[in-house]
Amino acid sequence: MRNLEQRDAIAPSRISAITRAAVTEVRQAPLLVLIVFVPLVIVLEQTSPQAHTLLFAMSVCAIVPLAMLLSRATEAVSARTGDAVGGLLNATLGNLTELVISLAALQAGQYLLVKASLAGAIVTNTLFLLGGAFLFGGLKHHVQEFNRVNARFQACLLFLATVAIMVPSIISDVDQTSVVSQKLSLGLAVLLIAVYAMGMLFSLKTHRELFASASDAEEGHSSWPLTVSVVILVVVTLFVALVSEIFVGSVQAAADRLGMTPAFVGFIVVALVGGAAEMTTAFSAARANRLDLSVGIALGSAAQIALFVAPILVIVSYFLGPQPMSLQFWPGAVAMMLIATMAATFLSNGGRGVWYMGVMALAVYAIFGLTLFLLPPAVPS
Repeated sequence: MRNLEQRDAIAPSRISAITRAAVTEVRQAPLLVLIVFVPLVIVLEQTSPQAHTLLFAMSVCAIVPLAMLLSRATEAVSARTGDAVGGLLNATLGNLTELVISLAALQAGQYLLVKASLAGAIVTNTLFLLGGAFLFGGLKHHVQEFNRVNARFQACLLFLATVAIMVPSIISDVDQTSVVSQKLSLGLAVLLIAVYAMGMLFSLKTHRELFASASDAEEGHSSWPLTVSVVILVVVTLFVALVSEIFVGSVQAAADRLGMTPAFVGFIVVALVGGAAEMTTAFSAARANRLDLSVGIALGSAAQIALFVAPILVIVSYFLGPQPMSLQFWPGAVAMMLIATMAATFLSNGGRGVWYMGVMALAVYAIFGLTLFLLPPAVPS
């Protein structure tokens, strides 16, 4: 009897503790109140699936608090695992959303949207995410240092993937039937996945000492327990994927009403919304003088999309899509990815970051965005 009374007394105390913790988090990050849009957008999608513009707006509002929760949980995990593993973890969870978005578009046969979102995610992470981290971190800290070995390593992986994407695009003029391009893309997909796996072995196992953090982190808000952080990472990632599917289903119709081209939607809009979680973590880490984590997220995420996500989609398209997908991108996308890779290499070469470096990276990204916005609707796939 006494045990039952103790259990009855413990339950309200746990609920009270959880409530106090939730209130504290909301006070520290007021945008978390937007979490109410998560169930609202799910219900709206079931009751009014044709309200595309409203679904588009509400899904964006729903992704923001989910991204902030991912950011907090990832910071707690990375504080215990180190910035190298933490950056890889955040990049992987962030790219899970990109993968779900691409799989939904792949199954519907929207290959232009898939390729535009992949290219856009690479460029967005390389320029917007890295540039924003340099800018926000540099505005608070005069000069920040990061491990340039890690940055060079990720930039080299990204350059390798860009070369692999360039080849099928170059031979498109010779390969009129696309048979060679598809076979070449499948072979390149397997090769890129193998290279990425060996790269993870190199950076996390055999030569992990080369990838130690170069900056000293500032103490921020209290860290969550590891178990709580992992559970939140898994649950919130599932909700992000669910809301992202609703976003993809509504974004095209909403974009038509707003006058946006398919290339702009995939390259800019989908990439920015899909990378919201990574951006939140990278920017807050840079402000906390953890630029290694920010650089690891930005370049690591871009390299993971190019070396793992894109090849996986090529392989899966043989089973899921109406026809196999190749790594053949339109020339403009290839050029933007190559320029973004070169810019990231130049910016990360010195191992130091200042706010004006971020301005330059963001300016290049703005040039790409303006160009895609003004392009005519028809873009080669």
